[in-house]
Amino acid sequence: MTRRILQILLPLVVLIVGALGAKSLMDMYEAPVAAAPIVEPPFVRAITAEAENIRLSVLAEGTVRPRAESELVPEIAGRVTWVSPSLAIGGFFEVGDEMLKIDRREYELAVTRSRAAVAQFELRVATEEQESAVALEEWEDLGRGEPTALVLRKPQLAEANAALASAQAALEQSQFDLERTVVNAPFAGRVRRKQVDIGQYVQRGQSVATLYSTDVAEIKLPIPDKELEFLNLPLAYRDAEARAAGPSVVISADFAGKTYKWRGRIVRTEGEIDPQTRMVQALAQVENPYAQAPNSRRPPLAVGMFIQAEITGRSVRVISLPRTALRGESVAWVINDRNEIEFRDLDILRLEHDRVLVRGGIEPGERVCVSALEAAVQGMEVKVLETSGETASD
Repeated sequence: MTRRILQILLPLVVLIVGALGAKSLMDMYEAPVAAAPIVEPPFVRAITAEAENIRLSVLAEGTVRPRAESELVPEIAGRVTWVSPSLAIGGFFEVGDEMLKIDRREYELAVTRSRAAVAQFELRVATEEQESAVALEEWEDLGRGEPTALVLRKPQLAEANAALASAQAALEQSQFDLERTVVNAPFAGRVRRKQVDIGQYVQRGQSVATLYSTDVAEIKLPIPDKELEFLNLPLAYRDAEARAAGPSVVISADFAGKTYKWRGRIVRTEGEIDPQTRMVQALAQVENPYAQAPNSRRPPLAVGMFIQAEITGRSVRVISLPRTALRGESVAWVINDRNEIEFRDLDILRLEHDRVLVRGGIEPGERVCVSALEAAVQGMEVKVLETSGETASD
C-alpha cells in the first residue's frame, strides 16, 4: 500500500518543484534595454592638393614624307647613253650630280650648223654696211639733197641684222640643247622610282625618275580642336612680317623591335581644316633625317615611316590629381578639418591617362580622398589613414 502511494505522490512532487523553479526564473528575468548602434567611420586614404607648374604636351601620329618631291624630266629627246649608278631605287645623290646622258652627236651637229649660219649673216651684215657707206658717198658727190633710207640701203641692213640676231639665238638654243644632253640632279635627295635605262629613247618632257629631297623630313600631324588650347601653333596670317617659331616636337618610331627618337619643330599649319575630321593639320620638320647619329644604331627617319609625336605645349599652373580622385565626370571628395566629406565640382583643364589637371574647385592644401567607398554622402565622417602630398605626376 505504501509503495502505491509513493508511485502516485512522487510525480506530483516533481511537477510542483519544476513549477516553482520556473516561477523563480521568470521572476529573475529583466527585459533588454534598446541601445543605439555604434558605427565606426571608415578609413580612407587622402592626398594633399598642391599647385604646380606643368608643361603640357599633345600627342599625335603621322607618316614621314619628303619636303620636296619632283619628276626627273629631260628637256630634249634622244637615246640614253649612260645612267648614273645613283639613279636606282633608293639611291642617294647630291645636288648637281649627273644622273643620265643623252646621245649628243645630233646636238653637236646642230651647234655647228648654227655657227655657220651666224658666220654667213655676219658677212651679210658687213656687206650691207659697206654698201650703205658707198651709197652715202656717191649721193654726197652728186649733191642732190637728203638721201632716202632706201638709197642708203637701211632696210636691207636692218633685215641682215635681224637675220643675224635670229641665227645667234638659234646658236644659243643649240648650245643649250647640247648642255641638256646631261641631266643633273636638281637637289640632294633619293630616288623613289626609276623608269629609264641605257639604250632607251626618251622624249622631251618624259618622266624618267621620281626624286625626293633628304635635307628635311616632314610629318603632317592632325591636332584635335580640343587640344589646340594647349599649344602655341604658328598660325599663318596674311601680310605677316615674321613667322613665329613653332613648338618643339619629339618624334618616336619603332624599328626592328626598338623605339628611336628624333627632335624636330612645328614650322607651320596647313591652309585649311580637314573637312572630314575637323582637325588642324600641323607640319613638323626634322633636319637631316638620314644623318647617322654618333655612337648610335638609330636608323634614318625614312619616308613612309609611321611615327608618334609629342608636341611641347604651354606651361600652366594647376593642381594635379590622380584619376582615382575623380568621382563621375567632374566631382572630387574633399575632406575638411572635421574629417567630413564634401562634394566639390572641379574645373578640369585636362583629363590624361593617369591624372587630372584641375584649375578650380579645390584650393592648395586641401585633402582629397582617393579611396573607393561603396556609399558616401555629404558630411559623412571618415578617418584618414594616410595623408600624402604625392600626385599622379610624381
